[in-house]
Amino acid sequence: MTSTETLIRALADRAELADLVARHSLWIDEGRYDETDRLFTEDVVVKSPRGEARGIEALIALVRSGHGTYVRTLHNKSNLVIEVDGETATVRAHEIAVFVIDDKTEAVAKSTAARGTSSSDLHRRSEENEL
Repeated sequence: MTSTETLIRALADRAELADLVARHSLWIDEGRYDETDRLFTEDVVVKSPRGEARGIEALIALVRSGHGTYVRTLHNKSNLVIEVDGETATVRAHEIAVFVIDDKTEAVAKSTAARGTSSSDLHRRSEENEL
């Protein structure tokens, strides 16, 4: 590959990873669990403050257990730092999540937001050559 082709591939990888982060937030907030396999492989491992999940079904159960009591959530990730190393990547981001308790009064959970930095280690899907 020429240096231009390498640069284009690197920029495309970064754009794809940023899109994946955005889709992850929408997946949670809109309850798009039927699209889980578009974001995660069957061997997904997730560690969160609510616990650990291995596999798609366990991941969906973990997310529902943490979000099922709220009428709506809004996850916002910013300040993405994307490091690509061959077939793997690490994405770090600041995350704020708002949990709405009551749709009529739009009451927000007492803690109002979960704040912190999230970090994801990602691997390219070999069969599709996609991140």
